[in-house]
Amino acid sequence: MTLRKLAAPWAVVALVLMLTAAIRVRLLNIPLERDEGEYAYAGQLILEGVPPYQLAWNMKLPGTYAAYAAIMAAFGQSTAAIHLGLLLINAGAIVLVYLIGRRLLNPLAGLAACACYALLSTSASVYGTQAHATHFVVLPALAATLLLLKAVDSGHSATLFWSGLLYGLAFVMKQHGIFFALFGGLYLIWRRQPWRKLLLFAVAAAAPFGITCFILWRLGVFPKFWFWVFHYASTYATEVSLSLGATVFAKKAPVVIRPNLLLWLLAVAGAVLIYRSKENRRVATFLLSFLLFSFLAVCPGLYFREHYWVLMLPAVALLSGAAVAAADRIVPNRLAPWLFAAILMCSVFVQRLFFFHMNPMQACKAMYGAGPFPQAVEIAAYIRDHTTKDARIGVLGSEPEINFYAGRRSASGFLYTYPMMELQPYAVAMQQQFVHDLESTRPEYVVSVDMQDSWLRSSASVNLIFEWWKAYGRAHYEKVGVVDLVTSDETDYYWDEAAAGYAPDATPNLIVYRRRESKPAASSR
Repeated sequence: MTLRKLAAPWAVVALVLMLTAAIRVRLLNIPLERDEGEYAYAGQLILEGVPPYQLAWNMKLPGTYAAYAAIMAAFGQSTAAIHLGLLLINAGAIVLVYLIGRRLLNPLAGLAACACYALLSTSASVYGTQAHATHFVVLPALAATLLLLKAVDSGHSATLFWSGLLYGLAFVMKQHGIFFALFGGLYLIWRRQPWRKLLLFAVAAAAPFGITCFILWRLGVFPKFWFWVFHYASTYATEVSLSLGATVFAKKAPVVIRPNLLLWLLAVAGAVLIYRSKENRRVATFLLSFLLFSFLAVCPGLYFREHYWVLMLPAVALLSGAAVAAADRIVPNRLAPWLFAAILMCSVFVQRLFFFHMNPMQACKAMYGAGPFPQAVEIAAYIRDHTTKDARIGVLGSEPEINFYAGRRSASGFLYTYPMMELQPYAVAMQQQFVHDLESTRPEYVVSVDMQDSWLRSSASVNLIFEWWKAYGRAHYEKVGVVDLVTSDETDYYWDEAAAGYAPDATPNLIVYRRRESKPAASSR
């Protein structure tokens, strides 16, 4: 094969990367949402020498916290820096999808798959512009899958070891990654690999988690880590019944699929065509199994949140590539790539406003509605300007992005108030702990978030925290800021004297309180 023929596919991959980057660069400054705020705040603490689970608690494994810390160490502690890191993570995944598709079928399949993944993973329907942990799972999982294919074909034990290690890294990024490691192990069994290689793969896959546990034990935070990641997480994962989960799936799936319906239908066609192809039976088994385990990775907890579906997109993209490769053998005059390009452009056209016209704030509202993410930037700026670096702030709600933006540590380790509202056995103790934390740390500022999305409070939730704040807040804090979300497009801000005499007509709103004996400090921006 000539150098020109070898270079041509990579030129297309480069074009895909540049077009995807152009969309992402334009939207780098989309405000962080809650999960991003959690990862950014935890990463910020890591850069300050504070280990995960010491001052910030949640049920996720710490891999994405470390990844955020690395991104911020390289590019800075800003929204744009975090989303630039995502751009690079996504670019790596796009290249890996191409390499897997090329190895399984041919360069055309790889090119179609990488273009499909690039579009699907940037779509607003999966919150693709936000640096969710699912993107950080996908990158090592795809690298592991490519090495798995190479290891089986070459028989090299070292390649198999690195494959297992990367699958283990995907798990450390988020628990959902375990399904990719299970896929890799079962694929090795199906390919009848010797037991020594299976053992090597298993040890390598377990190593990242084992090393993580050892490090957290040495840092003195292992008990807290174990409680949140296993004890509490097990109650969270079993809260939704199968019947309710099916209802949630039926509601979420159309939202995720609709903007890229033609690409998803193309993937269905690819699954049918590859299954019926006798000469590609082994490839068909690989791809359909990969699809199954990718779907299982979306399922834990049966919440089917939009960003969970990112875990399934590489399999969908590879099946779309398989459809294009199959069509190329059937459709005359090499029309199949052009037909695929037309399908791709239809999906782009449907999403043209988000990709090319909305500014970052508009894009944020398009995805999250009245979520208080743009408002968090203004609130954090006010707190940062009126406190010193060592100040503590409390947030009555699930908005850890405020702590990150302000650069001020939380008065409590609870990054979210969701667990306190859930019908789980630790809820009351968590509320009591939260109250104790705020009373003992005496934060200079407290932000009260009066939004259902920030609490997910139900009629059966324990109300201890609300009753406590009603009395404690009145006794020790004064209102210095009101952020009134009048509509999804209009927010009114009132500060200091203007805030003291203003009462919002209704929710949603955020109110900023200052401790009565506290005086505004000089700006420490």
